[in-house]
Parts: sequence; structure tokens; C-alpha cells
Amino acid sequence: MAKIKTLLVDDEYLALQLLEGFSQKVPELEIIDKVKSPMAALHILNQHAIDLLFLDIQMPTLSGNNLLKTLKNPPNVIFTTAYSEYAIEAFELNAIDYLLKPFSFERFLQAVNKAKEQHYSRREEQTLLLPTTSKDFFSIKVDGKIVKVYFDDILYVEGLKEYVRLVCKETRLITLESLKNLEEILPAENFIRVHKSFIVAKNKVSSLEGNRLEIGNQKIPISRGKKDEIVDWIFFK
Repeated sequence: MAKIKTLLVDDEYLALQLLEGFSQKVPELEIIDKVKSPMAALHILNQHAIDLLFLDIQMPTLSGNNLLKTLKNPPNVIFTTAYSEYAIEAFELNAIDYLLKPFSFERFLQAVNKAKEQHYSRREEQTLLLPTTSKDFFSIKVDGKIVKVYFDDILYVEGLKEYVRLVCKETRLITLESLKNLEEILPAENFIRVHKSFIVAKNKVSSLEGNRLEIGNQKIPISRGKKDEIVDWIFFK
């Protein structure tokens, strides 16, 4: 079972240490980072697909509830604060739970269990890649429809945080799925991940200029650290 990618945000060092210690006792939680600044939290949220956010409310520059309001697709949130008066607003923001400092591990675990239940039930509902024994295509849910996608039609796949965009010869499909899951089902002999946000079809690449591959009119960035390996696989194998 996939772990719940977790971000800890609190401007107090001891509070962060407590959250980290409690989180490490729960096998399902994977701590991606812990930060004291809400702006640092925003940066991480833009760089990683976070499933669960432990968020202090009273912080300098930007409060936790206002930070949450800036997010288009916020993860599940458990607020942590020393002030009970923010509880109503927290639940209006669809928080999973509201931990009033100081809280025990038992109380922490109650909140995490709520988050686990919601996370895994939602992931089960959102199992969008449908099993198939075909070597030519896979099926995926898009806007309530089941769509058949042939491997040979795919030009490239772009990761968009919680979504992916499949760019095909005749169409573009956007679905709530992870790039990692797509990478696992695409045939390794025909597709390669060239960047943290892109998978390309080897036979659809026409040229390379600098650190960008060309597929049709689209320029696809490649990871500099793997450039030699990518170029060798696409152009010389």
C-alpha cells in the first residue's frame, strides 16, 4: 500500500520535533519535509504531491488557514494550534482534524486514522488505470468515461501534480493519476521518463537541442544529470 506523503509545517522547533517523532511511529506516513516557514511550505507543495499536511495556524508572514486558501488542490489537512478559537474556520476549510496543543500521541493517532481512512478510500475510488491483458493499449477513466488509449498513439505524458496529461496524436487527455503509475504500465522498451514531469515515446522524438527534446512542435525538458543516458537510449539504441 502506497505511503501517505506528509509535510509538517510549524514555526516552533519543538512542535516540529514532536510532530516528526509522532509521525515516525506511524508506518503509513512518509515525511517528505518539515519546515518552519509557510513560504517554504508553499514551495514544497508546488514541487511535490503531498497527501497530508500538518499545519500550524499562527505563523509569521502567512497564517496556516490563509496558506490553505491559496492552494487550488489542497491536500488533506490536520491543523495544529494552541488556540481553540480557530476551530470553526478550520472545519469550514474541510480540515480532517484540529489538534489543540499540547496534544498526546493518542490524540495525534486519532487524527491520523481519520486522514488514513479518507486518503485510502479516495485512492480506491480514484483507481483510474483499469487492468487489461492487452499489449497494445490500456484503459483509463477520464471525466466519468472509460477511454481506451493505444500505446502507439501516445506522444508524451506530462505530470501535473495530482493529474497527468496524455498527449496523443489526435487528442489530449487529463486524468487524476500519478506519473509514477503511468510509468509502471507504459512499455519500458518504448517509453522513458526524461524529466520529473515528463515521459516520452522514444519513436516520437525527432530531435534534441540543448536540454530539450522535440516532439512535433513541443519542446520537452530533460534532466541534466541523466542527459547522456537519455540521449543514448533515444537516438542510438
